[in-house]
Order: sequence, then structure tokens, then C-alpha cells
Amino acid sequence: MKRICVFAGSSAGNHPAFARETKALGEAFARNQIELVYGGAKSGLMGVLADSILAHQGKVTGIMPTRLFEKEIVHRGVTELIEVDSMHERKAKMSEMADAYIALPGGFGTFEELFETVSWAQIGIHQKPLALFNIEDYYTPLLELINHAIEAGFVPESNRSLIKEAKDPDRLLSELVKLG
Repeated sequence: MKRICVFAGSSAGNHPAFARETKALGEAFARNQIELVYGGAKSGLMGVLADSILAHQGKVTGIMPTRLFEKEIVHRGVTELIEVDSMHERKAKMSEMADAYIALPGGFGTFEELFETVSWAQIGIHQKPLALFNIEDYYTPLLELINHAIEAGFVPESNRSLIKEAKDPDRLLSELVKLG
């Protein structure tokens, strides 16, 4: 596994564990020589992860639409910055470059990227592993909702395996590498 796309919040959230564990994930990326592919911002958990990887001599590729350069405050210190025209192009490029996906805590944008990636896996557009970094049980309510959707007959039980989950950065990467 060479590259992992990470979806993450453009804010750091209100619990110190979000940033602390994101930094630890960055160290694990660098230690395992896995390149980060992400949205290209220097703010929030996106920036925390990129900075951690760069501080440990890892590689980071940011992908951002031109019109978001000011709003998301583009990270100009990344190894490679790819400028695209639209959010659709950003997501397509991130997916094209990635061998796997991780979702860190985040808001609507993170949820949208996560669910689009899961939907693509469900219909066979890709077979790349996907995992949630469940810091402070951030994603536990979402996992419960997914289980509820399975019980209600809206998601096939076999598709539950499309989303892995871990609370430890090394275990998270180990699971993805094993699946990839």
C-alpha cells in the first residue's frame, strides 16, 4: 500500500484527542512510508495530519479546487499540491491516486466523501479498503446507524464489511494494508 486518501475535518473539533490521535496517525503514515492524499488544507485535522507526516519526513499530496484556496487556506508546504477546477475533480483525483481510504472525524464534507466512497464500493466502482479512525468513539453513532439500516433492510448485511473501524493508528493501518 503506497497511498491512502484521508477525509478529515477542516476544523480540529473540540476534544484534544482528535488532534493528538491525528498526529499519531501521521507518525504511523511516515513510519510505514505511506503517502497521504487529502484535500490540501492546512487547517483543522487535515492540517494536523499533513504537518505530522511532513515533520516525520513523509510524503503528502494535497488536491484542492482553485476557488477553495482562500476559504480552506491551502497548505503550501505539502510535497505536491494539485490544483483542480471543481470538487468533483478533487474527489475523482483523490480516488484515482489512493490505494485505500480513511475517514477521520469531520463534518458534512467528510461525511459526503465517506458515503460517496462507500457507495462506489457497494456498486463495484472500486474495491479499495475503507476504514474509520474512531477517535473518542466519534463514529460509533454512525456505525450504529449503519447497523440499523442493515436491520431495516436498506443495506445488505454483506456490505457491512465495506467499512472497517479502529481506534488505534497502527491497528488502523495494519488492517488496511492487510485488506489492500
